Amino acid sequence: MYWRRIAELPGWLKAVMAGQLVNSAGALAWIYLTLYLVEDRGMSAGEAGFAAAAYGVGLLGGNLGGGWFGDRFGLRSAAVASQLLWAVSCAAMPFVPTAGLGVLAAVAGLFGGASRPNLSALVATALPDSRRREGIALSRTASNAGFTIGPPLGGLLAAFDFSLVFVLDAVSSLVLAVIVWRFVPAGRRTVARVSAGLWRALLRDRSVVVLLATIVVVDTVYRQVFATMPLLLRDAGSPAVAYGVLIGLSSVVIVCCEAPLAVRLRGHRAFRVIAVGFALVGSGLAVLGVLPALGVLQVLAGATLAIVVITAGEMLYKPTATAYVADAAPEGMVGRYSSLYAAASISGMFLAPALGGSAYEHAPGLLFPVAAGLALAAGVVLALVGERGRAALPAGRQDDGRARADHAVDAAQ
Repeated sequence: MYWRRIAELPGWLKAVMAGQLVNSAGALAWIYLTLYLVEDRGMSAGEAGFAAAAYGVGLLGGNLGGGWFGDRFGLRSAAVASQLLWAVSCAAMPFVPTAGLGVLAAVAGLFGGASRPNLSALVATALPDSRRREGIALSRTASNAGFTIGPPLGGLLAAFDFSLVFVLDAVSSLVLAVIVWRFVPAGRRTVARVSAGLWRALLRDRSVVVLLATIVVVDTVYRQVFATMPLLLRDAGSPAVAYGVLIGLSSVVIVCCEAPLAVRLRGHRAFRVIAVGFALVGSGLAVLGVLPALGVLQVLAGATLAIVVITAGEMLYKPTATAYVADAAPEGMVGRYSSLYAAASISGMFLAPALGGSAYEHAPGLLFPVAAGLALAAGVVLALVGERGRAALPAGRQDDGRARADHAVDAAQ
């Protein structure tokens, strides 16, 4: 039944997901950026860190602003343009003088970030609300499948010639741009039916505001898996390769389970699913909090359990929250709403290393228990407050998502 449901997806949407797989397999520039700047361009660790931070600032700006261009000029056009400009930025990296690499990194982050909300909105608007979570889960599955291929391939290329990492990233981005331009229908321009501005629309729907706020909290604690968990495992005596295996395990679980899980839970209320996902993330972080008291083998077993539980929470809350925000957007604002969610969902990339690193240095025993408590508290807030905000909307406003599903291609221009 599950594979039959995939076959029933629009042909252009399946082509886009194939393009996302190729694109994520080649998405290597940001992974190897710091190493490239130090080893190949002779930067100090501090200089490379500033350049990587500039990329992060650009990434946040692209996620925030990309959806506006999608709403204004069409999701398809904005997605293609951002992919092409990202490809140009990658191809230019080996040729730009060292002094200009920080600026180029910021520009590349801006273009790379802009593509994310528009591609997400394309997938969301292609499907009726009953299949939106499933479609977004499949999109994430395609990306995660690519991520299991890309990093090892990038390591091999970097050992031969670091410039090839950026060439491959540029080529894979061009592949996705061509697929989107060739296969996504160029529907008519979407005209906003809502006269109020973005912020006024948001204030009328408190559920989205509450969801975005809790996503910022949970993403910050969730990304401790990448910011401080490696330090925790190292200090517990675990070999470095173990962390890489655990992250690979997370991607495999997502590829195998996320989309079928979304199909199974499609009839459940969104905020309940998201709240359970937050609770699972908190439970996994709580497991990490007890690892320092264990032996090496117990640490590895506990870390494996923690990663599986956290990944289960991720599979519940991420596709469901993405679909919910797109569904809640007024007509003509899907791109902007998706941009707000995209920015909230990467906020931990900036907050997690700074907050987590400082906490781990001064109070390592408190970091993961506090992180677990914050995730659990976010789930409680979402369950208690979020649905009330949604219930306060006029009935017609709640049905906007269903009305938009009948015009799925309109936003693709």
